[in-house]
Amino acid sequence: MVLSNALIWFLFGAGLLIAELMIPGIILVFFAAGCWISALVSLLIDITTTAQIGIFIFSSLVLLFTLRKFALNTFRGITRDQTDDHYADTKIGKTAIVTRAIHPHISGEIKVMGSFWMAVSDVDIEAGSSVMIEKQTSEDGLTFKVNPISGEKNE
Repeated sequence: MVLSNALIWFLFGAGLLIAELMIPGIILVFFAAGCWISALVSLLIDITTTAQIGIFIFSSLVLLFTLRKFALNTFRGITRDQTDDHYADTKIGKTAIVTRAIHPHISGEIKVMGSFWMAVSDVDIEAGSSVMIEKQTSEDGLTFKVNPISGEKNE
């Protein structure tokens, strides 16, 4: 049984795609696409093997250098180091309600903007008191330092 050049290119591209799934680096997928472009061209036009290899190399490299950065940003997402702490910044300076008492060395809980967050303070603050969010205190962005609003009843 003789396989056509188009089928060979297609199968080689499928193999590269499977290899990309096993060893993710977002590189082999562009060579798989180059194989499929060569398969399509060799299916539509009768060209030499040298020309097919040239199309494979050219299309793979063009795709790699033009689309890899976009693919990395799309599929890898954003790491903690790249975030701008947008969600934490929107809470700083807001008023919150204490839902679980806060003590100087024991964290409590606050409710702000419809969500519950861990909170710490240098003073005792009882549940039900209003507090002002001063800053984010943890690396994970889940704990805030708060201060009681003047005029509130605190212990």
